[in-house]
Amino acid sequence: MGVMELHNKKDWIKAFPIMKQLRNQLTQATYLTMMEEMKQNGYRLFAYEEEGDIVALAGVIIDTCFAWGRYVWVHDLVTNEHVRSQGYGRRMLQFIEEWGKEQNCEQVALSSGLEKELAHQFYEHKMGYKRKSYVFRIML
Repeated sequence: MGVMELHNKKDWIKAFPIMKQLRNQLTQATYLTMMEEMKQNGYRLFAYEEEGDIVALAGVIIDTCFAWGRYVWVHDLVTNEHVRSQGYGRRMLQFIEEWGKEQNCEQVALSSGLEKELAHQFYEHKMGYKRKSYVFRIML
């Protein structure tokens, strides 16, 4: 029980059904291919296990920039839809915050889709995160 890092294809396959709840466009084949590439670029995938089942995931990377210094960027955070609102998301973020401190990071940052109002309330009201910027993108 608790949080562990997922290092290999077997673990990634076990985590795929949960990740797909967040990234529903993914096929398992695409997910595994991208995991290999992302891992090479420093991506780390952590899972919260309860009685042998993965109930939450956090995919992160450490980066450095002039604006934020050294920081943890949370690319993916998802709790299994069947056990949401039971504290797993909070525990995952608390783990990431502690892990970030151990990695000498100054902060944790993430983006959240505009439509995810419940997630925004969770980040701001339950976890103490502050809105600091907008993310803009253009498809190429």
